Amino acid sequence: MATPTPGRPVRGSTTGRPLMAALDLFGRRWSLRVVWELHEGALGFRALRRQCGDMSSSVLRQRLVELIEARLVHQTPDGHYALTALGRQAHAALSPLVDWSTAWAAELAEHPSEDAPAGE
Repeated sequence: MATPTPGRPVRGSTTGRPLMAALDLFGRRWSLRVVWELHEGALGFRALRRQCGDMSSSVLRQRLVELIEARLVHQTPDGHYALTALGRQAHAALSPLVDWSTAWAAELAEHPSEDAPAGE
């Protein structure tokens, strides 16, 4: 599967609008987690894998290839992985979503839906 990039068709968009390409990239299993774990600094492959809950090494390799192709991650001369300037911007752009999701969780906890199935 090709790395989603703006201007090329991606899941959900035949035009490849930049937002749709970003959502396709970040919607791939573990992509967001890799960006999130690298925001504090570069990590080697094994350390990154541990930070990601010992995810499959083949999936991690694939996500790193995609994130490198998307120019969000780069490999340092010592073999570690780090966010690029674009990767740091992506992390910063996602921070408001973290804040929103915390407020959303609090709202749902305060006012559980009467339509929710019992036990969920």
